[in-house]
Amino acid sequence: MLPPNYFEAMDYPGIIRDYGRPERFVERFTALSRDELRAIQNERFLKIVAFAWKIPFYQRLWGAKGVEPGDIRSIEDIVKLPAYSKSDLMASVEAHPPIGDFHGLDAYPADQRPPLVFQTTSGTTGKPQPLLFGAKSREIQNLLLGRFYALQGITRDDIVHSVYGHGMVNGGHYVRESILHWVGAQMMTAGTGVETRSANQVGLMKEFGATAIVGFGDYIKRLSDVAREAGLEPGRDIPVRVISGHMGAESRETMSRAWGGSQVFDWYGVGDTGAIAGEGPDLSGMYVQEDAQYLEILDIATGAPVADGESGDMVCTCLFKDDVFPIIRFNTHDVSAFKTDSSPLGLNLRRIVGFLGRSDNMVKLRGINIYPTGIGALLTENHADLMSEYVCQVERVGGRDEMTVHIEASGALDRPTEAYEALLKTRLGVEIAVKLAAPGALVHLTQIEVRQKPIRLIDNRKDAS
Repeated sequence: MLPPNYFEAMDYPGIIRDYGRPERFVERFTALSRDELRAIQNERFLKIVAFAWKIPFYQRLWGAKGVEPGDIRSIEDIVKLPAYSKSDLMASVEAHPPIGDFHGLDAYPADQRPPLVFQTTSGTTGKPQPLLFGAKSREIQNLLLGRFYALQGITRDDIVHSVYGHGMVNGGHYVRESILHWVGAQMMTAGTGVETRSANQVGLMKEFGATAIVGFGDYIKRLSDVAREAGLEPGRDIPVRVISGHMGAESRETMSRAWGGSQVFDWYGVGDTGAIAGEGPDLSGMYVQEDAQYLEILDIATGAPVADGESGDMVCTCLFKDDVFPIIRFNTHDVSAFKTDSSPLGLNLRRIVGFLGRSDNMVKLRGINIYPTGIGALLTENHADLMSEYVCQVERVGGRDEMTVHIEASGALDRPTEAYEALLKTRLGVEIAVKLAAPGALVHLTQIEVRQKPIRLIDNRKDAS
């Protein structure tokens, strides 16, 4: 008997039965009650826990905390299980090369083992991490992102320009699969500025009439500047109407203005989990796909659950990953908070405020937590003369930590910066210096042309004596 191929292993009819088509997202979650949703979560949680007990990584992780199989009887018991992070997965890879022992491939008979989809993270925080998918979990992950694209108004009639990276990195491949398999739109896989030069990208967008852009906001904003340098007016010469991706340093207003009034939507996910939460047309926070992703917000220091409305680390359990690599209480170290008001769309789903920063990239200045990824938007949305490229530098000066924001700006660079600094002090509660740089002067520091996620923090404290 031959082992299943990708299409046999993905079980398309079962995926549609259990998750529906992306276009039915609103219909599905206005009709599904919270009690019905909880029952679905519980059933899927117990299934992935049973699978995880067959995997050495989880046997070791849970056993070290004294957890036994009979201890986990419902999703309410999830707090008994320890959270883990990328460092634990990389330790597994180091001890069991080349892909670690956190997969369940060895739990299958040879003739039933599903095909492995293998990608990696971008390596922006260190050595790239293997990302492992079975056909079923891969296609559900693709469908979940397709839900957000549908919710945000992207259809098969759109011409979608993608600036997600490819190579071994998961992002570009996963987005391409989502749009081709579940949205059905025409796809232009331009990738990063290294894969397709920025000037060539704006030319392609004009030639083929791109109507949507997907990717990281930092680079999408840069493309609008490149377009204008080439004599093209975004929104007129390039008819983009929708932008969907990870806005990061870019505010919605700044991005929309840069692209001629396009609608701008944010969504959140990581390479391991896929799409977790995303915005809809109400722009009232990001909806968590709770039938597939069980999200907890935990205190950064203690790991205890925080009250709704309070910020903490996002810890995710993927309720659909029951074929190769189950993800149970993965600490993303990305910070957010649950919203407490009701959904304007009437969806029976929880929402988060969005990505606030990384807890492992947080800087504490005079007792105040500062997330460098949010500083750019504070400045650019209030000062049109400031541009999107910036980097924060932290140094130890006179016995205390000091931060300086270097940001590209139009006009004279020797003008006073007190207004920018006063804005940061008002909004963040601490003094932060601002220094202006010429357009393009910071590219070598942020590496926006070559990295999936540009550098926003340079920490020089380690060099201080």
